[in-house]
Amino acid sequence: MNSSEFRRRGKEMVDYVANYMDGIESRQVYPDVEPGYLRPLIPAAAPQEPDTFEDIIKDIEKIIMPGVTHWHSPYFFAYFPTASSYPAMLADMLCGAIGCIGFSWAASPACTELETVMMDWLGKMLELPEAFLAGDAGEGGGVIQGSASEATLVALLAARTKVTRRLQAASPELTPAAIMEKLVAYASDQVVATLGTTSCCSFDNLLEVGPLCNKEDVWLHIDAAYAGSAFICPEFRHLLNGVEFADSFNFNPHKWLLVNFDCSAMWVKKRTDLTGAFKLDPVYLKHSHQDSGLITDYRHWQLPLGRRFRSLKMWFVFRMYGVKGLQAYIRKHVQLSHEFESLVRQDPRFEICAQVILGLVCFRLKGSNKLNEALLQRINSAKKIHLVPCQLRDKFVLRFAICSRTVESAHVQLAWEHIRELAATVLSAERGQ
Repeated sequence: MNSSEFRRRGKEMVDYVANYMDGIESRQVYPDVEPGYLRPLIPAAAPQEPDTFEDIIKDIEKIIMPGVTHWHSPYFFAYFPTASSYPAMLADMLCGAIGCIGFSWAASPACTELETVMMDWLGKMLELPEAFLAGDAGEGGGVIQGSASEATLVALLAARTKVTRRLQAASPELTPAAIMEKLVAYASDQVVATLGTTSCCSFDNLLEVGPLCNKEDVWLHIDAAYAGSAFICPEFRHLLNGVEFADSFNFNPHKWLLVNFDCSAMWVKKRTDLTGAFKLDPVYLKHSHQDSGLITDYRHWQLPLGRRFRSLKMWFVFRMYGVKGLQAYIRKHVQLSHEFESLVRQDPRFEICAQVILGLVCFRLKGSNKLNEALLQRINSAKKIHLVPCQLRDKFVLRFAICSRTVESAHVQLAWEHIRELAATVLSAERGQ
């Protein structure tokens, strides 16, 4: 494919993507396929001679789309949102074209420097304490990780290295192995200090946990994977109070801030805590500016060596939506979740199982877990909408998460009517037993 054909095919692909997004509402949200459906549909080995682009495009609808769960359908209410916007898609195209592997400043200065600035922009949108911002000469700063799980592991390894070195300095006779076997990581049944848990979007009290961690010299990592995006709205910023006690903080713009996956934003108060754990300097990666104190080599802030130019997505989205546009998007989702909550509360057969704070509603039929399992099975078998459950203590609970960028009140209303109809069927079946 030369540049002339790329121009033509690129326009065709943009049209295909735009048509897919425009028509996604008419597609069944969850596929009908069974495990292993795809292998019989494609050759057992790669073609020896090139296929045509036309054949590949045909196979997208014939082979791929039948097995796609449409996460951006306005009838997808499962898990949490995964961000999608046209500016982020365009930025991803540019990222692929530049194709740099940004393991050091020298490997592509713009890749490193834009990430540092974008993480400061985002930190300021959240009103993070100055200690977390890189600025011109800050000790802290932000880095884009692949996921919140990755950020948690990075924080855990950095904390382990920091305390091991501290104890060895105080007691040189201690071996790393002797220290390691006595180290303890504290967590609740929702993982670490969490703002917006996956199950029910609950919030740990950082103003209680934080001072205790600081007093005991315990590394405090805060995970706000889903909820963190909402903190750009002043009315939700109080949920972040206490972040000043943390050593590291993370949330996923790729969930709810219109920046396509992957983009997990992590900040630390002291960058040396990360570089002390992950620094690696083989001769072939060294460059003349690395000891100047003027640059960042992000390979020392993460597990992988290579990294993509992910900050382009943030730059495009933040500029094309503006802070006010992003705030309006968050507020719309929260309003829709409260609308669904109100509908549930009006039906005496149902109960709300957790406080509705952001875009997630946890609800169930009053009755047994078996009854609610049957309801969820009917919902997901019908494939008009898609939900997933959670377990809250001993109760089986249905989660209704506002996810799609294009979801409107009409979709929420239709989803609720569908749930009510299926609930009547389930209750009738139970009475007939």
